[in-house]
Amino acid sequence: MQKATFAGGCFWCMVKPFDQFDGVISVTSGYTGGTVPNPAYKTVCGGKTGHVEAVQIIFDPKKISYEQLLTLFWRQIDPTDDGGQFNDRGLSYRTAIFYHNEEQKRFAEASRDALEKEKRFSKPVVTKILPVAEFYKAETEHQNFYKTNPEHYERYVKNSGRLHFQTKNWDKNHLDRKELQKRLTKIQFDVTQNSATEPAFRNEYWNNHAEGIYVDIVDGTPLFTSKDKFDSNCGWASFSKPITDTKIVEKSDFSHGMKRIEVRSFSANSHLGHVFNDGLKTLGGLRYCINSAAVRFVPKEKMQEEGYGDLLPLLK
Repeated sequence: MQKATFAGGCFWCMVKPFDQFDGVISVTSGYTGGTVPNPAYKTVCGGKTGHVEAVQIIFDPKKISYEQLLTLFWRQIDPTDDGGQFNDRGLSYRTAIFYHNEEQKRFAEASRDALEKEKRFSKPVVTKILPVAEFYKAETEHQNFYKTNPEHYERYVKNSGRLHFQTKNWDKNHLDRKELQKRLTKIQFDVTQNSATEPAFRNEYWNNHAEGIYVDIVDGTPLFTSKDKFDSNCGWASFSKPITDTKIVEKSDFSHGMKRIEVRSFSANSHLGHVFNDGLKTLGGLRYCINSAAVRFVPKEKMQEEGYGDLLPLLK
């Protein structure tokens, strides 16, 4: 097992994004980077301890890489803000990556440099990359806040400005949109790039029962298998789980006056659909409701030919 330590503003908002991934063993909220031993929440928020709110992640690098954690970290924050994060102001809310070894340092610096080259933001990236310091676990009431206080958590993510920033700045994949418009059909482009929803019962895969896998229409990343597909009678393709948690990202969605969990692909950042907890209990109880326009079906007999042969055992 390995450790990763990130400061991304309020630690309430930094647990769920990592906790949902297979390979992440634990995510602990705490304080680090300062000089005062065993600090308390109020003293840290007062800005006189030198500490920042942070999360420490224990992960299995065989299932999720440090580079993937870095990508996920950047997508949670405003890396150009050196005075806090969103509505949370002050030194204790500044962002930082605390590396545990030289390899992590190299990966962190490379990911920061790549982000700057994207020119995603009009201001420079100011997130610090620092050697790991003593990490002090926060009080019990601050651990797994998204689980213990789900309604408060959802309101906070929305009202703090974090969700708006993420939607505005991170829900685009920075691929050439003109090129995508040429390559994708109108409905594929609208769904994956503009978070549209295709009509129920009038889409390609809602009633598809053939064996195979479903890959991201944008970059071909394998996302779901036919073995995990079930008939939910909702009019869209429904799955009990993705191939692996590291292929997707789940985020809060308050659009259209509803509170839902959006599902996006991790690599291409395509909008895929939503996940609900009204699935078959025998399959785990989840229903990943996926737009057919966001995926491409690869039949079992063509998987080897198209480079997905290593996934054939998943269909047994």
